[in-house]
Amino acid sequence: MIIPKHPQTAAAVAAHYDELDRFYRDIWGEHVHHGYWITGRESPAAAVEALIELLASRLALKPGQRLCDIGCGYGATARYLARNYGAEVTGFTISAAQAGYARAHAAPNVTIRQADWLANDLGAARFDRAYAIESSEHMVDKQRFFSEAFRVLKPGGRLVVCAWLARDDPKPWEIKHLLEPICREGRLPSMGDEGDYRALAAAAGFGVVGVDDISAQVSRTWWLCATRLLRRLATQPRTLTFLLDRTNPNRIFALTLFRLLLAYRTGAMRYCVLNYEKPA
Repeated sequence: MIIPKHPQTAAAVAAHYDELDRFYRDIWGEHVHHGYWITGRESPAAAVEALIELLASRLALKPGQRLCDIGCGYGATARYLARNYGAEVTGFTISAAQAGYARAHAAPNVTIRQADWLANDLGAARFDRAYAIESSEHMVDKQRFFSEAFRVLKPGGRLVVCAWLARDDPKPWEIKHLLEPICREGRLPSMGDEGDYRALAAAAGFGVVGVDDISAQVSRTWWLCATRLLRRLATQPRTLTFLLDRTNPNRIFALTLFRLLLAYRTGAMRYCVLNYEKPA
C-alpha cells in the first residue's frame, strides 16, 4: 500500500473536489472518471459511456434492482444506469459542490446524499448491487469501505470497483516521483495494488468473481485531460489565474495530470475493474 508523506483526511478529499469543482467539469465533464477505448476510434463521450457499460455488464444488472453508487461524483453514472437499466440508484458523495450539481440535475429513481460512505446510516442487506468508480482510492479506511459495502448488500449481491492501483512491487523511483506524489496531490489517503484489494475484500467476506486490467484502454484519458488543460490555459485567462492562485492548495493537481500520464506509460499504475460477490 502506497501511503503519502502527509496524511489525507476525508475533509481534505471534500475540499479537493469543492475547490476544483469548475476545473474538473471543464477538464472531465460531469463524468469524473476514465474513458474506455475498445477500438480506439471512440469519441471521448462514447469512451466514458463504454466504461459504464463495462461496469453494468460486470454488475449483471436487471431492471428494478437497487444500486448503491459509492462516491457518485456529479451523479452522472447513477442517472445513466437509472435511465438505461431501470435501476433505482442511491449515490453518496462527500463533496458539497458535487452533491449540489447532482441535485440540480435530478433524475427519476436517483437519490444523491452528501455523506461520508464510511459513516453511512444505511440498513443492512438493502441493495442488490453496489459499485465504486475511482472513489475507493479516496477512502481513509479501505477495510471499512469494503466492510460497509458487504453489510449493505443482499446475499448474492455484487460489488464492482473501478480502481487506480499501484503495480506489484513498484520501483523506488516510481514510488518517490510518481505514486507517492499522486497520492499526496490527488488527496488519496493510500493507493493499493491488486493484492491489497483482494485481501481487503476477502477480509470483509467477499469472493472474487473476476478482475479486468484495462490500463491500456483507459490511459488515453490523461492525454485528453492534459490537452484540454493546455488549450484552456491558452484560451481562458481564468484557468491560468486559478493555477497561479497560491491561496488554492489544490491547484497542484494540474501537475498531477502529467505524473499520471507517466505513471501509466511506465506501468507504475494500473487501472482494474474488480468484481466481488457476497455469498448467497
